[in-house]
Amino acid sequence: MDTTGGLAGFSESQRAGLDVRQADRDRTLAAMHRLEEMLGSAAPGREQQWSSEVLGALVALNQATAEEADNAELPDSLLSDLARTQPWLRNRVRAIRLQYRQLRETLASLRHELEEEGGPSVDHADVRRRLASVLTELRHQRARESDLIYEAYYEAFHADLPAEAADPPR
Repeated sequence: MDTTGGLAGFSESQRAGLDVRQADRDRTLAAMHRLEEMLGSAAPGREQQWSSEVLGALVALNQATAEEADNAELPDSLLSDLARTQPWLRNRVRAIRLQYRQLRETLASLRHELEEEGGPSVDHADVRRRLASVLTELRHQRARESDLIYEAYYEAFHADLPAEAADPPR
């Protein structure tokens, strides 16, 4: 078996960047799933508990996306490497970072609203709808980033990204 995990075309730094990116994505995905679970729980008759659970899950997602964004901004991150080594992708890297920043601002705004309103005065259906919309956009954004990385790999190595790199085992 290939000891590099099928990533022989990548440098050590790039493999490390992929590992950090995957850990970030796993943590964010787990936080997204937790928020969805909380949003799907019953609210009537337990409004304060529901709001508290949703807020806790939203805080966790906010922390996960903040860590992911901070790591993606580092000079040795995978996105930074793409922008540096494949200059024609710089604008797309910049756009991905900007879109993530906008999503994080939306999450922070919704978090602030929940912290302010909390309890029985919260319109649970509206909160569910708005957070579901943000989660959907976050999924689309993650797919755009994956597409960009795949495209960069294909351009650099003129080969498909190995399956184990595209979807490493959990």
